[in-house]
Amino acid sequence: MRMMIDFGSQRGPLHIMDTPTSVDCGREVRFRRSFRSLVECMVPCCGFQPSDSLASDTESITGSTVTGTLFGYRKGRVSFCLQVDTRSSPLLLLEFAVPTTYLAREMQSGILRIALECDKQKERSCSLYGVAVWSMYCNGRKVGFAIKRQMSTNDAAVLKLMHAVSVGAGVLSIAPPKSEDGDLMYLRASFERVIGSSDSESFHMLNPGGSSGQELSIFLLRS
Repeated sequence: MRMMIDFGSQRGPLHIMDTPTSVDCGREVRFRRSFRSLVECMVPCCGFQPSDSLASDTESITGSTVTGTLFGYRKGRVSFCLQVDTRSSPLLLLEFAVPTTYLAREMQSGILRIALECDKQKERSCSLYGVAVWSMYCNGRKVGFAIKRQMSTNDAAVLKLMHAVSVGAGVLSIAPPKSEDGDLMYLRASFERVIGSSDSESFHMLNPGGSSGQELSIFLLRS
């Protein structure tokens, strides 16, 4: 059994209303609820109380858009995959040295900043996507490392199952490796890619309507 919540493929005519309504932001609200429901599912005993407040910083950022997917077994580690679109090969596949439940707890504040840093002197000969090991920080706290890896058979199966999901969050019942247990949880969204220089890039999660709510951002920095 598997559960998928996909808001990226919705189509329909635009209805203009002359009375106050919240219909225009329905997709964004559903996505936020889906995002928070996934966190509650990951950490059911943490007393998570989601907030309905929106981030105030919605200023648009110039850059390209890519597909980003966070996925991991409930008792395993989280992986992050960047793709041009849902059917393309990964541009970057990283494994974070933190359990899925830990990352979910960090999401409880409604804002998650993941900063990945590497030594410029050691890694200056390759592109940012070629860096093998990153120091990882979650909301300002060092939590270990992120490691670049090749796509495994299990990764390929996960991405194949999700190729029709453009935006959403949910749970997939996929037989886990022997070392891990539990359902596989995922969060997929479009990310605004901002290139600062050859030594810095950042990715900011976009709401389905295209606005940047800044709830989840990932930074790559070679310093």
